[in-house]
Amino acid sequence: MPAAQPLLTRRTARTGPVLTLLPEVADFALPLARTHEACGPARRTLALWIAARTTGPVLWLAPAWTRDRLHADGVLDWIDPARLLFVHPRRPEDLLWTMEEILRAGCVALAVADLPGLPGLTQVRRMHLAAETGLREGGTAAIGLLVTPGRGGAPGVETRWSLAPDHTPGHNRWRLERLRARTAPHKVWSVRRDGLSGPLSALHDRG
Repeated sequence: MPAAQPLLTRRTARTGPVLTLLPEVADFALPLARTHEACGPARRTLALWIAARTTGPVLWLAPAWTRDRLHADGVLDWIDPARLLFVHPRRPEDLLWTMEEILRAGCVALAVADLPGLPGLTQVRRMHLAAETGLREGGTAAIGLLVTPGRGGAPGVETRWSLAPDHTPGHNRWRLERLRARTAPHKVWSVRRDGLSGPLSALHDRG
């Protein structure tokens, strides 16, 4: 009679390609074909960091009724504004539906949904499945990024990151915090940028 197989394993639950945002920080990475969350005061800046590490068009969804819009001159510090394609659904229910369809199409490397609130678990799971379908049928391992207010908290996301400004006179710095990841612990970094167009670098790990 064969030996019983163990119920638990120490292997990570998910392996596959990732998008690394800082070359010197191996675990600052986003698994592809999954949905992630960016929150905190500088959450849109974090979304642009991620966009800068991708190629091709970036679809940016935001409700038609909100007044907060990206400023072209500020975007230029991070990426070419011509890469951004804006979609402004008029109904709340259309926002996440549109995000899901974009991921399912597998036509872009990054789709950003700038949300006024938090989605439900079922909606996030549907976006994961849509991204996996986009990879399988469209050939693009797209990242879905939910930009959420406050400290975030969207259920079921692959990772959750918070970014806050931590500038000092003459230095551009941010506090980057990994709030959630399926296979990695909570962690905080200081991130610096030299000048207005220099590369990002991690100063140190705050533990």
